[in-house]
Amino acid sequence: MLHFSRLKTAAILVVVGLGILLALPNILPSSVLQKLPPWLADNRVTLGLDLQGGSHILLEVDGEALRVERAEQVRDDVRRVLRESRIGYRNLAVRNAAVTLRLRDPQEADKAVAELRKLAAPVTNSVLGTSTGEMDLTVSSGNDGLVTVQLTQAGIDARMRSAVQQSIEIIRRRIDQLGTVEPNIQRQGDNRILVQVPGLQDPQRLKNLLGQTAKLSFRMVDQSMSPQTALQGRPPADSEVLMGQDGQPYLVEKRVRVSGEDLVDAQPGFDPTTSEPLVTFRFNSNGARRFATTTQEAVGRPFAIVLDNEVISAPVIREPILAGSGQISGNFTVQEANDLAILLRAGALPAPLKVVEERTVGPSLGADSIEAGKVAAYVAAVLVAVFMVAVYGLFGFIAIIALIVHITLMFALQSLLGATLTLPGIAGVVLTIGMAVDSNVVIFERIRDEAREGRSAISAIDKGFTNALGTVMDANITSLATAVILFLMGGSGPVRGFAVTYILGLITTVFTAYTFTRLLVAWWVKWRRPSKLPI
Repeated sequence: MLHFSRLKTAAILVVVGLGILLALPNILPSSVLQKLPPWLADNRVTLGLDLQGGSHILLEVDGEALRVERAEQVRDDVRRVLRESRIGYRNLAVRNAAVTLRLRDPQEADKAVAELRKLAAPVTNSVLGTSTGEMDLTVSSGNDGLVTVQLTQAGIDARMRSAVQQSIEIIRRRIDQLGTVEPNIQRQGDNRILVQVPGLQDPQRLKNLLGQTAKLSFRMVDQSMSPQTALQGRPPADSEVLMGQDGQPYLVEKRVRVSGEDLVDAQPGFDPTTSEPLVTFRFNSNGARRFATTTQEAVGRPFAIVLDNEVISAPVIREPILAGSGQISGNFTVQEANDLAILLRAGALPAPLKVVEERTVGPSLGADSIEAGKVAAYVAAVLVAVFMVAVYGLFGFIAIIALIVHITLMFALQSLLGATLTLPGIAGVVLTIGMAVDSNVVIFERIRDEAREGRSAISAIDKGFTNALGTVMDANITSLATAVILFLMGGSGPVRGFAVTYILGLITTVFTAYTFTRLLVAWWVKWRRPSKLPI
């Protein structure tokens, strides 16, 4: 057990050397970091919200808006199905969570119900991915030709679960493009989402970015009457009045010529003639084709660009736009243009989000936490070092060297993986300092036992390491299993932060306490050829 081949020795030293190299940027000043290559300087431990401060926002998916939108979609589907089936109807309307209509010929009720039931879809279990046996719609009819398409509660709940999951992914894409690192985004309850962004001290910008649904559409401006006349009277059935960013009303068609779903890219830029900030966009092939057709048919007419039912701008189409790209201008600031591009690239939310709770964690709290964590770590390290040297002498000093390497490798792995260090994570670091020397204590006590049985110094060391291996592995594997379960089931960011630190600490513990310590002891044995144990 004390023999190390050159290859094995080199491998251990390479691991330790890489660990020192990767951990080094965490303690170097920024002036030195600027001189290092980016792949090394950028790999540093990320501090969590509780350490470096940032923004904390609790969002809630607007269930009422989601239900209304779903009911309106069903209404449009009902209109399409009845038209395709050539079934006459009147008084089509949305009432609460139902779509109602009256058939012109009550004798067609059975046919209408049969066709409309094709719109219903089975509700699936979000965890198992299997059908629950329920449908998202029910269709019924009365004797007087009244047909009701009702949204079921199971269907609404399934849509809410889907909306929350989809919102989490879109929120993550939006925040990732802000340039911040390691945001904590997680579901809370049935309809809430917790967002924590370390390092972002502007919660208002975060609210603006997450609060917008970002549903973009391109529609034609209705010039059959003025917006003021439409507001005072009754607008055409296929048009509606929307307010613009400039405070002016616009009468626009309800028909969406091109939707934001066809966008593949959006970037902030500047107008080459006026130098004003704007957003350039590019469509996919389907959107480019529809955009080209629309601009060819509507040369000379104003074209409204609508974001969340607000007209951003309504430029006049001077010539057909066939390249599938364009630009949006609207007296933006540079930051507004950048945020709009982020919103469009990330995609539209399935439903509006309401801010339930918001707070900003100041960096002073983080500084105090870091200082307290440092003190705890220093005290723990000193006490452990004093104990090990006092009890095990030279071998205790070797254990201290292994402990330093253990801490270095732990931070190296966190830097390499881009893990976030939270306040509970610091507690995990302190805990693993004690865990790391536990394995050394087991090994050294086994060596003592072998020496008491009359073995020579070298034989006792060799036998002690051999017999202690099983105990060291069993103890760390059971702890590792517990830490993995804590990571998978912990849910909250602080719990998972502690679990990540603990897992990395256990991995480096096995390496340093057994392999690296054994290498140092083997070197000492080869150098001194001891006849008596210094332990």
